Amino acid sequence: MMSISEVSQEEALAAFPDEESLLPVIVQDEESKEVLMLAYLNREALRRTFETSRGTYFSRSRQEIWIKGEVSGNRQWVRSIAFDCDRDAFLFLIHQEGVACHTGERSCFHNALL
Repeated sequence: MMSISEVSQEEALAAFPDEESLLPVIVQDEESKEVLMLAYLNREALRRTFETSRGTYFSRSRQEIWIKGEVSGNRQWVRSIAFDCDRDAFLFLIHQEGVACHTGERSCFHNALL
């Protein structure tokens, strides 16, 4: 499995002002570069992502950490982690097993408006 060390874990965790903060993460397919989903991270979800290389996020509606594919089997393997120039949003390049969207679509961005 490839390393996820585009940024160091310490650098990434420092982007969060405190333990309660949530930051968005864009999840993109490593090969096609297709944007698959947008999710949120807290420090603990990011720590677990670094530890396991699995897409691990914070659910704002359930107020809990969740691992993509834990229920559906549609796992995400994080290949690299980067943050934007302001260090207030993350980008995960991932290997997707199955689909990313809970509706059964490959990407959560399947509702074209224009």
